[in-house]
Amino acid sequence: MACGGGRNGLFLLKNNIPVTFVDKEEKALLNISAVIEKKLRVRHRCLQIDLETGKSDLLESEKFGAILVFNYLHRPLFPSIRSAISKGGLIFYETFTVEQREFGRPRNPDYLLQEGELLREFEGWEIIDYFDGIKVDPTRSISSLVARKP
Repeated sequence: MACGGGRNGLFLLKNNIPVTFVDKEEKALLNISAVIEKKLRVRHRCLQIDLETGKSDLLESEKFGAILVFNYLHRPLFPSIRSAISKGGLIFYETFTVEQREFGRPRNPDYLLQEGELLREFEGWEIIDYFDGIKVDPTRSISSLVARKP
């Protein structure tokens, strides 16, 4: 979700894992498709969707074995994300926390997780990995979660 340049999805495709890339930017999706067609030549989907308009039913109409979200936060999507993951499926979520303001952008609290927020959003799921703190190179404050839907 909000795949940008598609780095994480391209890694999955290289390892024979099917991927649906979703982003609101057509140019980013065209670049991803060009890389795939030139180097990987594997089936994939690129969907141009503005996840923040609420006009897409993608998360209501399909089930996914995993959803990856990196450096993106739109809180109204949490219920749809939880619902769109198949039973036994995985969420990989990592984005900035409120402490990020000390290191740079983003600074807007709408885009920054509160302490423990990911744990609360996926309460009742099997937590496989969780981190909340500072990472370096570059220095940033993040929260990351890998969890399995019961």
